Amino acid sequence: MFPEYRELISKLKTSDRHFSHLFDKHNKLDQHIQRLEAHAEPSTPDEIETLKKEKLLLKDQIYAVLKKASA
Repeated sequence: MFPEYRELISKLKTSDRHFSHLFDKHNKLDQHIQRLEAHAEPSTPDEIETLKKEKLLLKDQIYAVLKKASA
């Protein structure tokens, strides 16, 4: 995710608690969605879609922090 910000992401993960929380939450949600899509856990298509929308919102928030920090 956002390879052009790799260094900034590493820096913010250790210096910005809010960013670190968003980043960790996004990664955990991504792993959960992957398990659901692999049928390792029971789910419905609507549940997966809702989780994907939540993940996208987190990604947008992460991008906003990255853009602000890089300015």
